Amino acid sequence: MSNEPAPVSTLPYPPIHRDKKFVVLSDWDGTITTRDSNDYMTDNLGFGRERRREDNINILAGKITFRDAFRGMLESVVANGHTFDECREVLKKNIVLDSGFKDFYRYCQGQDIPVVIISSGMAPLIRAVLSNLIGDEQAKEIEVVSNDVTVHPDGKWEIQYRHPTSGYGHDKSQAILPYRALADPPLVFFFGDGVSDMSAARHADVLFVKQKGDGENDLAAYCRSEGIPHILFEDFGAALGVVRSVVEGKKTAKEVLAAGRA
Repeated sequence: MSNEPAPVSTLPYPPIHRDKKFVVLSDWDGTITTRDSNDYMTDNLGFGRERRREDNINILAGKITFRDAFRGMLESVVANGHTFDECREVLKKNIVLDSGFKDFYRYCQGQDIPVVIISSGMAPLIRAVLSNLIGDEQAKEIEVVSNDVTVHPDGKWEIQYRHPTSGYGHDKSQAILPYRALADPPLVFFFGDGVSDMSAARHADVLFVKQKGDGENDLAAYCRSEGIPHILFEDFGAALGVVRSVVEGKKTAKEVLAAGRA
């Protein structure tokens, strides 16, 4: 997919953060949170974990696009009769924040480093869970670049992809590349964990890949396969030390990537 022309976005982007030395872009599901909300819905309300994992493996193998597999996951939730409002409430009760994220975010605020969520999920669900986890006021400060949702009069709903012509549905590289075009680009940290982050993996200056105990470490598998340098991290508390060392000039991006682990 890397040779495809830049996809047209059906949804607006916030302005990029010019004149910053550093920018943090992060996946939401399974990265800032401990569990992927869409996986949770699929496993518990849709066609189940076994089919979902089969699809993820096929995505890694290039047999199916993330866009089509992800749509199928969500359609299985709708087919089982679950409304969007019900799903939102289920996720608010079951999705938990990474234990180190609040301190990480406070550090970034203190250093004038923007933190932007770059997600293949749906904005209303992200906003609802984020507000539930950190409060409405702080949640409003965090920009979210994601897909959206269309809820039909009969109660059925479907994802609205940001980049419907892209095999990723949301090509996350398009959140990074505008920074590359700046005359004095910032250093971009990107955080991710799964197949939805494959499109961004090659483009970050420092790529953090979350290592999870459930064995679903698809982005790490992709990076190993493709030879993409990355830093494994278990939580944002561990990642903070690495980010701080770069921001404060103690280490270079090349040095922290060479270490390979937070």
